[in-house]
This record gives sequence, structure tokens and C-alpha cells, in this order.
Amino acid sequence: MKTHKVKFLPHDEEIVVPDGENLIRAAMEAGVHVNASCGGEGLCGKCRVLIESGRVEGGTSPLLDREDFDRGYRLACRSLVKSDLLVRIPPDSEIDAGVLDRYTVPRKAAPVQQMDFDELKSKGLFIPPVEKKYIELPQPSVMDNLADSSRVIGFLKLRYGEHRLVFWLAVLRRLPDALRAGDFKVTVTLARPVFKGRKSHIINVEPGDTTDRNFALAVDIGTTTVYGQLINLNTGEILAEYGDFNAQISYGEDVISRIMFAEKPGGLDKLHKALARTINGIIRTLIKKSHIGRDEISTITLAGNTTMSQILIKANPRYIRRAPYVPVTTLYPPIRAIDLDLHLAPHANALLYPSVSSFVGGDIVAGVMGSGIYRSDQLSLYIDIGTNAEIVIGNRDWLACAACSAGPAFEGGGITSGMRAAEGAIEDFSVHPKTLEPMNITIGNVRPRGICGSGLINIVACMFEEGIIDNLGKFNRDLKSDRIRERDGECEYVLARKEVTQGERDIVITEADIDNLIRAKGAIYSGCQTLLDEVGLSITDLDRIILAGGFGSHVDIEKAMTIGLLPEIDPDKVTYIGNGSLLGARMSSLTNRIRKDVVEVLKKITNFELSETPSYMNNYVAALFLPHTNLDLFPRLKARLKAANAAADHLAGC
Repeated sequence: MKTHKVKFLPHDEEIVVPDGENLIRAAMEAGVHVNASCGGEGLCGKCRVLIESGRVEGGTSPLLDREDFDRGYRLACRSLVKSDLLVRIPPDSEIDAGVLDRYTVPRKAAPVQQMDFDELKSKGLFIPPVEKKYIELPQPSVMDNLADSSRVIGFLKLRYGEHRLVFWLAVLRRLPDALRAGDFKVTVTLARPVFKGRKSHIINVEPGDTTDRNFALAVDIGTTTVYGQLINLNTGEILAEYGDFNAQISYGEDVISRIMFAEKPGGLDKLHKALARTINGIIRTLIKKSHIGRDEISTITLAGNTTMSQILIKANPRYIRRAPYVPVTTLYPPIRAIDLDLHLAPHANALLYPSVSSFVGGDIVAGVMGSGIYRSDQLSLYIDIGTNAEIVIGNRDWLACAACSAGPAFEGGGITSGMRAAEGAIEDFSVHPKTLEPMNITIGNVRPRGICGSGLINIVACMFEEGIIDNLGKFNRDLKSDRIRERDGECEYVLARKEVTQGERDIVITEADIDNLIRAKGAIYSGCQTLLDEVGLSITDLDRIILAGGFGSHVDIEKAMTIGLLPEIDPDKVTYIGNGSLLGARMSSLTNRIRKDVVEVLKKITNFELSETPSYMNNYVAALFLPHTNLDLFPRLKARLKAANAAADHLAGC
């Protein structure tokens, strides 16, 4: 078989592939990430690469302009390798995980009801799912030849009052040697049941006293990013935390594209391996940062949306996207971490957060638990903003939830100059009201590379209030500025000319980009409005809005209300909790009380399938304007616009 060498720059990674291999698959096999938000269908144009030498077949697309093609650019997903290649991955086609640490700290501390470790202990609620007990056993003799397992169980019952204990088979196999290696002084690791009266499992026996070395992992499995924390179960301290992009991104930007890929031959296995590889990389980094042994981790708690959870357990999610939208399960039993292909010790337990429905998953349940809204008297609206937005409303008495697909616009997908939040992304913006010259603020204060989601919101909000665009997102063509121009029959605004960027093209925002944002924000706003309608409440009834997720923690609230992404309420009533899913996973790692509460919370939650709710489409259509067809829903913005118009009329008359 004819083969070719492909070398990827600037990574200096080289791989040998058969003739005709797809270039983006070659990159994946080489461990080089190339953005491919459409899953390799050639629909997004994000996988632009430069062929510095060699020959490929194909690689063309209407999304690749003639100027780029003549310079040697091709779309990786449409290119077949036909010779040895030297391929350069441009900055706008790469993915930068270095910025993720920036998203672990919320902009504003959230005054949510959250129990900390000391409070758990003081209230007698510190009941970790996995606990270590040190025992010193009498050695067997001719007069006392009790079985090793019976000796351990009997002493645990006598010393600690433990009942209904069961050994794992793997532990029984190691038990004789472990007892004698420790001179019958050993540490026993117990996996606790959620409810009293059920069996505790003995999952490990170690020689000596290792009770001070008991650690847990908490992991949030997002569609785009995965975050992990390593926790000391004796002190509650977070020893290390780290996040990375979900390696599944190469197979599709959102859950629907992932589900579609999972249905292809071998697709589910590839998605599972990509996710396991991402989690294992995070585990490896956390262990290195905290200087602990891999075998000292007793449990890992994972919270993810329903699709991610099913992919993790290798259950095909195909029926999630088809009416009547049925997941394989909403409750997960304890699973050995190694059975999920996670690189932990054989005794490590994996606990997955339960889901509510196909589109309201364990990540949102974890957020409800971590934020404490299920214990609060306040009427709260909880929103996790991302490619898929999940919404929960309620208090200690009742909860209702829904999910809506916002699309990738908030993460830079489907936007001409869009990119994920990384160094060089425009994240803030203002414009001179007379000259219309921009002021761009980028992450890292470097030359711009593109526009991230929070920057897109700020740009559109500013342009709307300054009258550069109207409530349909269309540019005011009467304005005199070379920043506003028409190209290929579409109007756009030049944020940064190519001479001052890190790339080779102008950074622009087009009317199509604005329309994508309007549709994304319309989906979220209408989801909130529909949920409120269905429970007989209005926006004025809300006591607070809680924003969760990395993106939600960095949204400018005033700007989000200006474009109609969020309902307009007093900004002081809006709080941020950062990664609510990770917060809930950590709390569950510390106490079985949270895991017990989850069962009751699931009984409380009423799920609304928005696609089956008649009022949703009416609310969605009404929200496809800036900020909305009914400006009376945004009284503070209405007052600002009125004042601005009055000032403009006054200046015109002078």
C-alpha cells in the first residue's frame, strides 16, 4: 500500500498515512487538534490549513475564498493526502486550552446557599461516599482460625459498629497477602450506600495506616470543556484543579452532531475513547500538581449532560434526539472507574450524577445541588449558558426545568471571525459615536485573532445602543464610515484590519453573524419565558437569576440584557457561581447527604420538552429582535434609548 509522510507545523508532529487519507483524520491520529465544529462535513470552514509543500486532492469549499486558496489554504476535512506533506495549522484553526483556567473563577462571588466542609462536619452531615477505617486485628492461631474476611468484618462491626459489609471479589483475592504484609494492621476502604440499611462494600484493604491518604476526584464533563478537581476527603481541601477541551470537539461542536457521529460504524467507540483520553489527561495533570499517588484516589464523581454520560458508559445515545426523546437511563449505579477506561486504581469507584431527561442532564442536577436553590425559599432562575442551554426555575417546594439548543455562537461557532475564548480573542468593545472607530480589548491584551462569545455580545449590544445596527441586526447604511462596507452582497463592520491582527484577514462582524447571535439569544430568552409561562409566573416574580458555566461567569449582565439574552431585572439580583456542575460534583464527593438529596430533587423536578410546548415557538419568534418585539419587557433599556434619541434630536436641531 502506498503511504505518505505528513508533518504538522508548528507542532513538529509527523505521521505516516495511506494514500488518499483524509487530512483531518491524519491530524487526529497525530494528536494535532484542528477546529472542525461541523464534525468534518465541510460546513463550518473552521479547519483551514496551509499546505506548505506537497499535494492534496480536494480541499475546496465555498467557505474558502479564492485569495486563501491561491495562497495554499485548504479545508482539512475536504482534503485527501496524495503525497508527502508539510502542513501548517494557522492560529485561528487551533484550540487553546491555556485560557481555561481564566474561566474557573467567577467574576462575582455568588451569595448562594452552599454548605462548606466545616458546616458539613458541624451539622454531622460529613458522610463521604468512600471512607477509610484503620484496624489492628488479632493474628490467627490454631485456637482462632477464623477466615480472613470474617475476621475483618467482625472487627469492623465490633470497633466501628459497621453492619452489612460485602467484599469485592478483587479485594478477597488480595486480602490474605495484604493482611500478612501489614502484620494484620490494615486500612479498609468502605464504599457507603446512600440509604441506611443497604450494604457497604469493602473495596480495598491496604497494609498499615493510610487513613490520612484518602482522595477524591470531581469532574464536570461538558460538551466543549472538561474540568476536574482533586479533593482531600479528610479536610475537604481542593488540592488541584485543571480543565481541558473535550477531545470530542473534532467530531462535532454540539451534542446533536456527536449523537449523529455515534450512529456511524465505530463512532461511539471513538467518542468514548476521546472523552476517556481527555479525562485521563486531566487526572494525570491533577496527580502531578498535587503530588499524590494514583492508588490513593478512592472515588471519582462525574457530572455531564445526558449525551456525555451515555457516551462515557458506551451506551449509544441515538434515541436521545428522536421523539419521544428517551435516554437509556437517568440513574447510574456505582461503576468501577477502570470499567469506564479511566486510569485509576481497580478499587476506585465512579459515581455519575443522574439526569432528568434526554436534554436536562446530570450537569444541571449537579448545579441545582451545588447552588442550593433546592433548599432556598427564594424563587430562582438558574441558567447554564452554552451550546446547549439548560434552565431551572423554582425553590425548596418545587422545580421545573427545560433545555434549548442555542447553537455554537456563544463559543465563536458559526461566526465569520469567531473563535473560542483564548489569547487574542476580542472580549470587550466600544465605538466612538461620531467616527465609528472601534476600541477592541482582547484576552491577554495582544493583537486580535477573532471574536469570542462574550465579545460578540458586547459588540452587538454596543452597536445597537449607538444606532449602528437596528433591532433586526441590520447595519445603518446611511452612516459615513469606511468601517461599514458591503462584501458579496452582505454588509459588515471591520473590527480590525489585517495589518493589526495576528492573521492574514480583516476581523469583521457581518449581518449573518448578528443574525446567528439573535437566534441563539432568542432560544435562551424564549426558553426562560416559556418555562415561566408554563408555571404561571412572570419575570417580575423572580427573586434572583443564577448564571452557571464558564461562559455565564464572564457575560456582562447589562450587555446581555441589552440584546435580550437575559430577562431584564435588577443586576444586583443576578449572581454567578462559575462551574455549577463541578461544584455539585465536589459536594457529592464530600457527603452522601447530597447524593441522598438528589433522589428527592429528581422527584420534585418537572421537565418541559420545549419542542413539544406550543407557546415556545411564539416566544421564540418574538425574541428574534434586539432585544425583543416588546420593548416594555426591558424598561431600563427603553429609557436609555429614549434619552439617546432625545439627545440626538437636540444636537440635530442645534
